Amino acid sequence: MTDFRHLPNLAALRAFEAASRHQNFSRAAEEIHLTHGAISHQVRALEQELGLQLFVRNGKKIAITEDGQRFAQVIRDSLQQIAVVVDALKGGNKQKRLAITALPSFAARWLSPRLGRFIEQYPDLEVSLQSSNHLTDFVKESVDIGIRFGFGHYPGLQCEHLMDDAYYPVVSPRFNGGDLPGTPHDMVQFPLLRCAMEPWEPWFRLANLDNLEPTGGLVFQDSSMLARAAADGQGIALGRHAIVQSDLASGQLVRLFDIALPCPSSYYLVYPAIVLEKPQVRAFRSWLLQEIKKDTGVN
Repeated sequence: MTDFRHLPNLAALRAFEAASRHQNFSRAAEEIHLTHGAISHQVRALEQELGLQLFVRNGKKIAITEDGQRFAQVIRDSLQQIAVVVDALKGGNKQKRLAITALPSFAARWLSPRLGRFIEQYPDLEVSLQSSNHLTDFVKESVDIGIRFGFGHYPGLQCEHLMDDAYYPVVSPRFNGGDLPGTPHDMVQFPLLRCAMEPWEPWFRLANLDNLEPTGGLVFQDSSMLARAAADGQGIALGRHAIVQSDLASGQLVRLFDIALPCPSSYYLVYPAIVLEKPQVRAFRSWLLQEIKKDTGVN
């Protein structure tokens, strides 16, 4: 039987876990409402108790050690497990809740229009859809499951590939009085709308154009806003299929040419493994995978 009397101080464990995430004692102190000195003292006391160096210190900068990384992940998993159990105990007969996080563009353009079908199947479930560009702290932010666009590297989380994506030019059918460009070469004479981190040049090369990246004009920070600007007739956008397919279906946008550039990033479902003990999380995961199967993709 485990002797819990020999466990480290729980306050010190919490301080260390926060410091490990932030890689900064001051930000950890702000999160759990302590002073920088208190965090530093608790971490040092924990190191002495364990006989391990958890951080390498270089002046005011700190870097977590490999032992520290492993220990922090165990603490994080344990806290997540406690949070799941507490949620179940507090819930009792209350309405069940599911908290989902996704990038704003994907949440607005792909997920939100489909969520109604999920809610129809589970009318007693309260669903919270949070849109955010930052990587979620599932414990601190009380989020169950997330959808991310990246390379599939999310340490400490279960990660499942959902789908790939591709870029191609899209434009309003009313743009230029309806006289749309017939070739990629004709297209570059028109205003080309841009989104940060999604350049035109790779598509130009695929289309055998030697044009450089467009300069000047408005650069959008969100691909959903980019699609909206194109639908409003402001120019031609390099659309991402998952984001623009609803506008194509409604006729607000049309696709130009049969040249699609595969995205280097893909969509992933990410979550702490322990949350699959929640039936609502299992239900959402199953429903989402079925929705992905319905998508025909892009040619």
